[in-house]
Amino acid sequence: MIRPTSLLAASLFSLGAPAAARVIWLDTPGTALTESTPIGNGRLGALIYGGVGSERIVLNEEGMWSGSPQDADRENAHENLPKIRQLLLEGKNAEAEELVNQTFTAAGAGSGLGTGADDPYGAYQTAGSLWLDFKGQDDFSDYRRELDLDTAVAHVQYTAGGVTYQREAFVSAPDQAMVMHLTASEPGALSFDVRLDRQERSETVAVARNELEMFGQLNDGYQTDKGVRYGIRVRVVPTGGTVTSSGNSLTVTDADSVLIYYTAATDIKTFGGRKVDDARKQAQRDLAKAVRTSFERQKQEHIADYQRYFERCQLVLPETASSKLPTPERLKAFAAGGEDPDLAALLFDFGRYLLISSSRPGTLPANLQGIWAEKIQTAWNSDWHTNINVQMNYWPAEVTNLSELHHPMFELIESLVEPGQKTAQAYYDARGWVSFLLSNPWGFTSPGESASWGSTVSCSAWLCQHLWDHYLYTGDQKFLREVYPILKGSALFYLDMLIEDPESGWLVTAPSNSPENAFVLPGSDKPLHVVMGPTADMQLLRYLFAATAEAGEILGQDAELQRELREKWTRLAPTRIGRDGRVMEWLEPYQEYDPQHRHIAHLWGLYPGDEIHPATTPELALAARKTLDMRGDGSTGWSLAFKMGMWARLGDGDRAHVLLRNQLTPARPRTKDEPWRGGTYPNLFDAHPPFQIDGNFGATAAIAEMLMQSTGGFGEITTIYLLPALPGAWSHGSVKGLRSRGGYEVTELAWERGQLTSAVIRARETGPVVIRYGDNVQRIILKAGETIKFGKDLQQR
Repeated sequence: MIRPTSLLAASLFSLGAPAAARVIWLDTPGTALTESTPIGNGRLGALIYGGVGSERIVLNEEGMWSGSPQDADRENAHENLPKIRQLLLEGKNAEAEELVNQTFTAAGAGSGLGTGADDPYGAYQTAGSLWLDFKGQDDFSDYRRELDLDTAVAHVQYTAGGVTYQREAFVSAPDQAMVMHLTASEPGALSFDVRLDRQERSETVAVARNELEMFGQLNDGYQTDKGVRYGIRVRVVPTGGTVTSSGNSLTVTDADSVLIYYTAATDIKTFGGRKVDDARKQAQRDLAKAVRTSFERQKQEHIADYQRYFERCQLVLPETASSKLPTPERLKAFAAGGEDPDLAALLFDFGRYLLISSSRPGTLPANLQGIWAEKIQTAWNSDWHTNINVQMNYWPAEVTNLSELHHPMFELIESLVEPGQKTAQAYYDARGWVSFLLSNPWGFTSPGESASWGSTVSCSAWLCQHLWDHYLYTGDQKFLREVYPILKGSALFYLDMLIEDPESGWLVTAPSNSPENAFVLPGSDKPLHVVMGPTADMQLLRYLFAATAEAGEILGQDAELQRELREKWTRLAPTRIGRDGRVMEWLEPYQEYDPQHRHIAHLWGLYPGDEIHPATTPELALAARKTLDMRGDGSTGWSLAFKMGMWARLGDGDRAHVLLRNQLTPARPRTKDEPWRGGTYPNLFDAHPPFQIDGNFGATAAIAEMLMQSTGGFGEITTIYLLPALPGAWSHGSVKGLRSRGGYEVTELAWERGQLTSAVIRARETGPVVIRYGDNVQRIILKAGETIKFGKDLQQR
């Protein structure tokens, strides 16, 4: 098991002063997930709808996964590999793709084409709903529902019948429980019924006059008795009044205030997460522990636990009149062209909040919806898609000073090694390990069930970037020693599966595709996907080979492998510029089927990679700009965030801000024949559409890239770029707590009228660092723990 570097950031980097209030608020109750208020502690989650006559609280627990382990590899698939490659070498891509679909995809149902809840693949699912049915509160006024990002506490307030009602709720990590406190301005004013339900596979009983239990077992995909079992407990504790049970519900009558506790557990046996033998008993134990602590103490401990993460970073941008509007109205005003820099800071903080709330050391990683789901069949099974989506979830982790929260991602990667070794042998007769687009808790590493999206072979290389990047930020050699076998195994696979392109002599992957994008051959309008050596693969393999060789050198291991990796690195097909001046997406100058496709994987080397940069590869940077121009400024939500980060790397803050404005456009339903157009839902959830959380995390990371970038790291001189892509719309502001590669923290960065006014940088270890601001460059040597201060134009103070 990979150990978390859990105390690293807390011990090495100071916490900034508390940020200004950061509140997402709505003036109406929610009617859908995308209007709800999400709260969570990494393992438990809830969605507060804030209803008045009837309140629905959607419940979540990380282990609510249907499905179970399956053998989805075609054991003799590699026997078809020579034929597939020969067809590709002959330029017969259509025939090669047909053969891939027939022989080189997953065996069985695979992911069920994204609807695998009842298949062995499974889906992440809701744990059910907690209902509070109030009496005599249908007419109300002065409604406000908010999420305080400073404290991770949700609030609901309204007036009905002359009484002001308030609710506050949070999910406590110390107590592993959701706690809700209901109060009223008049004594005895709280009367309501409490229910628990789930769409399927559940039984609810009252186990005491003030306590409900719901339990069940999820579908394992084989209709056997091996699915995940879950247990849920809800206890109601009134002050004043009474609480009674009747059948499977509770009734509160004439209470002054009420505390409601929710605990849940699953017995899922998988990587990461809490290991539980009896889910029902564990939920009961959690509840017994939670109710022993007073509400005020629970709240204080929850806030302290949350703020030890949240307060490490702080972004302050100018407020405007729009800052006081309900969040949905802010989105509309901003999309209409209004100025609201503070909305970007709110989005930045919301991304950090979501990561803290859905990914903690010892939990499963944030999935396509983080930890929040209201359905049994969630979109695309709410799994971990590894051709960009789960990677994007963790782009903010290092740069925004949340390094420990990266740990669940490392556990996911480690969990794919053993099954990925079998997949590597079955499909390529190769050493090492490989995984494709689809990942679930059950170790699924097989190709997807369609070549158009399932045959991307470089997904596991992309996952490995997170391992090496974590080392570049932390310098943790113990961590590097633990993950080196994973890097090595991935590199060995690609060394074995590369083939030589006879025309160029370059080494290329085959078969593969450029994630989800299609091309057409001359004289045809049929979209094709399967190719040799797409640009994204080559960029990722260059990164992986270099990282693995350098890791081996640092650790003093595998000298011969280092030599082979470096030699093969020089022979990988390079990133090239086409006749139209754009970066070529494929080995051949194919015509794009969709010139504005949402995936832009062939610019991975620009962002999040480090192969393309205006300072070191200006021609490629110009070609990347032309590529982004052709792709356009509209797309699905996560793609907008991706392009925002790319424009930041190109140093164009104003263009990045255009993408930010587009992402913050109110989302609308997608019509059948319309291309995906993203945006933001009323509660600031990102719209793919539907809701996917990767766009939230990607936007947070991109905003950080606009303010600070870094290259190098341990073993290589770090360069820190200050305000490299500051948009004109952010005339003044400040940010604290961003982290760079090499173990540096930018503890303070401030600007006025678009110009740097001050910067404070702290070092973790002794060594040289280069600081750049525009054309101003300072090369200095800092000692471990030393802080240096700069003024305007990098003048040292």
